[in-house]
Amino acid sequence: MLHKPEQFIIVAATAEGRYGLTAFDAALLKAGIGDVNLVRLSSILPPGCREANCIEFPRGAFVPTAYGAYCSEQAGELIAAAIGIGFAPDGSGVIMEHAGTCSAAEAHRKVEQMLEEAFANRNRELQKVQVKSVEHRVEERAGAVFAGVALW
Repeated sequence: MLHKPEQFIIVAATAEGRYGLTAFDAALLKAGIGDVNLVRLSSILPPGCREANCIEFPRGAFVPTAYGAYCSEQAGELIAAAIGIGFAPDGSGVIMEHAGTCSAAEAHRKVEQMLEEAFANRNRELQKVQVKSVEHRVEERAGAVFAGVALW
């Protein structure tokens, strides 16, 4: 049986930890999706999918999520993640993400550019763009950035 998501939420967070993976875990917790199993998606938002303000997923649930994440153990390094949705007039969308060693503004711009190209590749009109970005300067041991779109 195929499932078409009806709702989505855009989340983003940063965190520090003793290790890259624990920093990533802490960022997921701050974003509100730390006690679930992320099932990584590619890039399509189905028509009619509505944005939610918040959701509490059952612990351990499988949550389809398109995301960008980056971890660094280099003190002082600036890292960022951005996620964006480009919307067509029919309400369908394309999701793009970027994460790496850059500022939030740079990640935001890159996501916007990728959305423009994705719509051009499809010969479809890009009506609206929604982007969320975060940045973090690694303090001591490890830092992580996360930006994602969860769909259910």
